Amino acid sequence: TNIGSILASVNPYKPIPGLYSVDAIDLYRQHRLGELPPHIFATANECYCCLWKRHDSQCVLISGESGAGKTESTKLLLNFLSAMSQTSLGSPVSEKSTRVEEAILES
Repeated sequence: TNIGSILASVNPYKPIPGLYSVDAIDLYRQHRLGELPPHIFATANECYCCLWKRHDSQCVLISGESGAGKTESTKLLLNFLSAMSQTSLGSPVSEKSTRVEEAILES
């Protein structure tokens, strides 16, 4: 659920098909925070928009207990941001990532 710009999420401890797909990235990049159901991509899109449109620095705090999914959430957020950066360069979201993107995601 969203509480303003705060996303509270629960690790389902199982894969949910399509939840983090390229189609989900494309859907959430087209909408503002609150227009679609709560999702980490909605939070990431809000950060991206604030960064580029308003030139505001952004920080995302991901918190939780051990095993809550902080590392996976970070990977998802970085995946969305790197897909957005590829899109802003004119490449489709589904296009293979760059080496810089891969290095960031692997870190």
